[in-house]
Amino acid sequence: MSELPGDEVSVTAPPTPVDSTAHELSDEMALIVQDFVRSVETVAAGGLGDTAISLLLMQTAQLAAQGARLGAVTDIVPEGRYEPDNGQEPEVDGLRLSLIEVFAHADNYHTVDDPYFPMPEIVESSLSDDLSSIVTDLLHGLGHYAAGRPIEALWWWQYAYLSSWGEDVLNAQVALRSMISHLRLDLETQTT
Repeated sequence: MSELPGDEVSVTAPPTPVDSTAHELSDEMALIVQDFVRSVETVAAGGLGDTAISLLLMQTAQLAAQGARLGAVTDIVPEGRYEPDNGQEPEVDGLRLSLIEVFAHADNYHTVDDPYFPMPEIVESSLSDDLSSIVTDLLHGLGHYAAGRPIEALWWWQYAYLSSWGEDVLNAQVALRSMISHLRLDLETQTT
């Protein structure tokens, strides 16, 4: 079929109907997001000592597993063409500053930027920045969920997992696991 000048052709297909599995995944993700955010806020409040690292290690592992599900499923297609306004973005600067105090000298760590890049770079990261950025992305999706747009929330969480928080959560998990190793193994070698 040839097109004549002036003919308009639709390049977007109608949205695929969303099945109940997507709604269930959105509900599960919302619970995990709330649990993760609460845990990060609890750690930022201070007073947990080394328990904070264990709590965050478990929470990042759980979030990474849920993120892997988002990465493995077919692309979520939102119902509208444009993302609805979610209101003001969550303010997490106070959270980030509190996390800096909690982690103190252990806040900064090194990671590989992109393992598939021809010459991977070692870059400096920080747990406070990574965790705050993850919380920002997760809360953005939670705003859609709370407004009754579970598929929009799921779309956002999937998109942000692939573009930002997925890498941040895995890097933070590696750093936290390394901290646990140092705390446990260094302690054991000192006492034997």
